[in-house]
Amino acid sequence: MKRQARRSGSTAIADTPTATRTGQEDEGIGRTEGTEHRHHRLRRRLGRADLRAVPEARRALRELLRPWGGPEQSAIAELLTSELVTNALVHTDDDAVLTATVAPDRLRVEVRDFVARRPCPRVPVADDGTNGRGLMLVQSLADAWGVHAHGVGKAVWFELGAQAA
Repeated sequence: MKRQARRSGSTAIADTPTATRTGQEDEGIGRTEGTEHRHHRLRRRLGRADLRAVPEARRALRELLRPWGGPEQSAIAELLTSELVTNALVHTDDDAVLTATVAPDRLRVEVRDFVARRPCPRVPVADDGTNGRGLMLVQSLADAWGVHAHGVGKAVWFELGAQAA
């Protein structure tokens, strides 16, 4: 399998709306039943160990979420996304890919990396420490989250439902 050359920083791969019709599979959202639904997707390649990608990812996600979910859900989504992006960049020695898919009632964010080792939530050693809380936040604030393996690594994902109006 051929991979793209490494670059520092993050690269926008796509930020376009996509439509899913009944019976078609849409990566990140799953099978949609019923009439046509509009999804908006953000996809970014994040440079290896480049923590400048974290605020860039937050800004891109904030822009994507403007018409969706309300300020509280958007703030939670930004927080959880920065945790997943930071984990991928700090705990691996490779690039990562951020994908966020917004449907009318749901947001799914996935961060793929190229290391097979699965993350596990851990209890921070010190109460005032700044490390070790990322997955605990994801676990407590997301409606759903998980890890799945892919060909050369893993993807850590979370989902949030839109706030009721």
